[in-house]
Amino acid sequence: MAEYLSTWIVEAGWDGWGWLAYLLVALVYAALLLNVIAVGAVVFIWMERKISGRIQDRLGPTRTGGKFGWLQTLADGIKLLSKEDLMPGEADSFLFKVAPYVAFAAGFSAFMALPFSDGWVALHLNIGIFFLLAVLGMEVFGVLLAGYASGSKWSLFGAMRQAAQTVSYEVPLGMCLVIPVMICGTMDLVSIGNQQSGLFTNWLIFHDPFTFMIFWVYFACGIASVNRAPFDLAEAESELVAGFLTEYSGIRWSLFFMAEYGSMFLVSGLAAILFFGGWNGPFPIFGIISEATGWSLESGVFATIARFGGLINFITKGVLGVTVMIWIRWSFPRLRIDQVITMCLKYCVPIAAFCFIGVLFWTGIVMPNVNSMLSIEAPSNHEDYTGRANIREGWVKDVDYTVSQHELSLAKKAGPKVLPEAEDDDAQEGDDDKKDGEQVEGNPDEPKVEVEVNKAAFNNLNNNASQPLLAQQESLSKKGAN
Repeated sequence: MAEYLSTWIVEAGWDGWGWLAYLLVALVYAALLLNVIAVGAVVFIWMERKISGRIQDRLGPTRTGGKFGWLQTLADGIKLLSKEDLMPGEADSFLFKVAPYVAFAAGFSAFMALPFSDGWVALHLNIGIFFLLAVLGMEVFGVLLAGYASGSKWSLFGAMRQAAQTVSYEVPLGMCLVIPVMICGTMDLVSIGNQQSGLFTNWLIFHDPFTFMIFWVYFACGIASVNRAPFDLAEAESELVAGFLTEYSGIRWSLFFMAEYGSMFLVSGLAAILFFGGWNGPFPIFGIISEATGWSLESGVFATIARFGGLINFITKGVLGVTVMIWIRWSFPRLRIDQVITMCLKYCVPIAAFCFIGVLFWTGIVMPNVNSMLSIEAPSNHEDYTGRANIREGWVKDVDYTVSQHELSLAKKAGPKVLPEAEDDDAQEGDDDKKDGEQVEGNPDEPKVEVEVNKAAFNNLNNNASQPLLAQQESLSKKGAN
């Protein structure tokens, strides 16, 4: 979109103002992602009140906003905005004020690389998993600043607990994320989601028993990384009053909770992409319609409708993940800090390592999975699909694959071209082939067709392409196709 607007601005005669398009698109993306976090926090807080009430044999909110208390969270937000913003006398004023925004910015930045549907992502990165894991770990800096700057021993104890917990659980969490990367051969979240299109049997959680096991390890580590019960030792009210939140009130207090609920949806959405097909439903409804009608899934109105349906699928899976987190919070007691660290180092890390080795051997020796047992062919018709377990080709952008895809698109635009009369050497080569008794496929009466390749566009695509590869492409272009 930014490139299209930039080109339109330049063609309109506003030379030098192409950067304005990128700025406008960035602001639109930022506003949409901010609304996802804000609206999600409003919905999830209401869900937490109702679910906890049902678990505890209560009704939850029933007055504000009607029978089900729909406006209870909105009323709470208005109350927080109107409360006085207090700060302890011994606190570091600058760090105390900036800490909530640091915590919120980390969770907000991670949403930039999270795809909500096929191609619907603010920042499409081929290292999306690495970016998300790195940015999610930065949220602890806001907690550390809040605990240190509050001038309270309870806040400092809570911050230290959060730091130890986050650093510990990043190890098994990273090991869990490596397994889908190894299976799909890429760190691009869009490509991983597209490789799971088709029936639900293509989802990675059904790839083998080890991926099914590693999902539960990932989910447990994800709950611990977002500071949710039973791992919420940083704000344990029975021990530390409210932990790092003890001295906060008003809008600054609400920013921490917005960051927490946003991270909950982020962890659930990442689990949906890595293990549950992402935006792909259990049955390829839009794919069946596309095959029956011939409507394209790559561009056009039908493609937009299909992507919107994928968005609904993705949000549904993310909300289900958040619901399970809320359910776990109100069903299990809080662990001690030593139990939290023991669970990470003594159980999660060894299980993740065992599953990694298991998936490595399962994929390497081509063991059967659900698709092979049911004789279901995995999808391979998507432009991003490069096959699973192609690890070496997946770490970086493959030059050969990029060149072939670009030349194919140029060939479609250029159309067929009838070759002129063959040169003498080509004719002589054809006579030699006939003498050797080789059969030529196709109708001899039909003219030969060659794809005209735009060599200038090819050179602009990758200036660093190797000369042997370019010579090979030119040789194939001269020979043509029958």
